[in-house]
Amino acid sequence: RRAATGRCATVRTAPGGEPSRGRPVGGTRRLPPRTPYARAVADLRPRLVPLTAGTPWLAADPDGAGALAQAGAHSLIVVPLTLRGAVLGLLSLYRCGPAEPFDEDDVSLATSAATRAALAIDNARRYEREHVIASTVQRRLLPQAERHQAAVETAHVLLPGRDSGCWFDTIALSGARTALVVGGVAGEGLQSAIAMGQLRTVIQALADLDLEPEEVLARLKETADRLASERAALPPSDALQGEELRAGCVYGVYDPFTRTCTVVRAGHPAPLAVGPDGRAVALDVPEGPGLFDADGGLFAPAAVTLEEGSVLAFGTGDLLPDEHAEERVTRVLADGVRSGRGLQQLGDDIVYALPDDTRSAGAALLLARTGTVSDHRVATWDLAQDRTTPATARLLVRDRLQGWGLDEDTVDATELIVSELVTNAVRYGTPPLRLRLLLDTTLTCEVHDGSTASPHLRHAHTVDEGGRGLFIVSRLAAHWGARHGPDGKVLWTEQKLPGSG
Repeated sequence: RRAATGRCATVRTAPGGEPSRGRPVGGTRRLPPRTPYARAVADLRPRLVPLTAGTPWLAADPDGAGALAQAGAHSLIVVPLTLRGAVLGLLSLYRCGPAEPFDEDDVSLATSAATRAALAIDNARRYEREHVIASTVQRRLLPQAERHQAAVETAHVLLPGRDSGCWFDTIALSGARTALVVGGVAGEGLQSAIAMGQLRTVIQALADLDLEPEEVLARLKETADRLASERAALPPSDALQGEELRAGCVYGVYDPFTRTCTVVRAGHPAPLAVGPDGRAVALDVPEGPGLFDADGGLFAPAAVTLEEGSVLAFGTGDLLPDEHAEERVTRVLADGVRSGRGLQQLGDDIVYALPDDTRSAGAALLLARTGTVSDHRVATWDLAQDRTTPATARLLVRDRLQGWGLDEDTVDATELIVSELVTNAVRYGTPPLRLRLLLDTTLTCEVHDGSTASPHLRHAHTVDEGGRGLFIVSRLAAHWGARHGPDGKVLWTEQKLPGSG
């Protein structure tokens, strides 16, 4: 028979006794089959064994015999650590020197201790398994790579730890804008990761609707309230029924044309901002209620104008637990921005400056360096509210797209899209009328007018003389939508370019 192998997990010496001179912690040794250790593992029964110079089984384990002789051991209890018939380990107890040998009462006590130890080990294994699953789910639900944005460079840092509910995101919005999101669901385990995934999916869908930041968080909180109601409605026997849900989120939108960042937060720290010269930029963002708070409240936005090259840092609560941590992170940000350090390296520097307990809890950090859109990739025209304007818009678009070197199919499709959008604005909108083209990895067309009424996509019948404009637009563009502002609305489309994937 092959000998079993065991690893020494821990060694304890009786109070007042000499330090152990036996087997080192973490050491691995073979367990020959003809020893009390192997026998206890085989039949799951404890052993009370006297140790003398003539003990026969010591010859089968010369390494073990030498360690026992060195320690002066004269009495041994071996108890298997078992749970539900599975062997988790082995407990070996020794009496050395002048101490009295073990007796049957000691065996009973050792067996009881081994039972408790096996249960604790099994619980630890279960917790570790659940933690691994929760961490895997969390990583799968987060962005897998940095996403290209039109005028923002981003980098992220995720510190794995007990907290499996923190998340971050960057979302491309119409008009070359970018939404920056960091949030966290309090708690450990799989359920926190699942709740995080639900909230992240909802905020992505809300962002795509081109809502104002405060409305995005207001609707996100409505979803959180429904999730809390569903959990409260679980049967009393369900362990989740009594678990409190707590979550926070900060949501910001950066517009490269105005260089403004509009931020709103729900029970979450405000982001930090540092200008290109290394000076901190004040972000006085009113704190709204947490996502699962029973008390309602309004989410008030704060807007700040940033210089090109400024760095924004969105972090979870564990990353910025107090003013001292915030000052430390701000100082590292300022030094890194002044020295021109890359965002990923800057994120690592912030991690190095954090206290150790932050890393054990887990945290998320999203860094964004602001930029602008090159004038060579933007074209803007103010148009007259006139019936001849669609034809003028087509000529302007064709000339500019050919100057950008785009293919003829893209030029033709864009001409038709712009013609339909401008015609709709002339007929049903109000001045001022403005057309803008934006070339990046995609081609964006925007038509602004002063009316707040939005057109709706409908399927025209065969005999209808109108109603096909937006249907044509939706077929030619990969994405389209409308966003509203204080001075009217913008209808926009986004087209994929050949070779852009």
